[in-house]
Amino acid sequence: MSRAFVKDDNEDRPSEELPERPVSDAPNYVTPEGLRSLRERVEQLAQEHARLREAAEAFEKPQLAVNERDLRYFQSRLESAIEVDVASEPKDEVHFGATVKTEDEDGKTNSFTIVGEDEADVKNNKISWVSPLAKALLGSRVGDTVTWNRPAGSTTLEVLDISYPD
Repeated sequence: MSRAFVKDDNEDRPSEELPERPVSDAPNYVTPEGLRSLRERVEQLAQEHARLREAAEAFEKPQLAVNERDLRYFQSRLESAIEVDVASEPKDEVHFGATVKTEDEDGKTNSFTIVGEDEADVKNNKISWVSPLAKALLGSRVGDTVTWNRPAGSTTLEVLDISYPD
């Protein structure tokens, strides 16, 4: 008998559920910019969700599942967001929201901005406040030397400048 006419045992089973996006146990600190971005992301996902539900095409169901998962994730992140007033941070010490200019052992300089987990963007030198680099820098002052423990080995960074957005 042809397999085309035999019912597969798996046909009645729902497709494997898409795993949820992992949510950090750390407090969800965000900059004012990060809070705006979270709100915009939730709005974009909600609009996309409405469009996908309206279309209701079979080929869009996987997209709908991804959208619903992401919408749940970003809504929960928005609900748990703790906005940090970076303008009130001490200007002479590295805290959340600071942009820190450093120099490594080889004389190479870099600038990093310490932001919330959902705001982190390595390409734009935005690092999460829970990252090893941020943890090494937090609490330091201009002229301090910190040790950044990396998987590739530890390196020493000198803090050259600290600034905060206006």
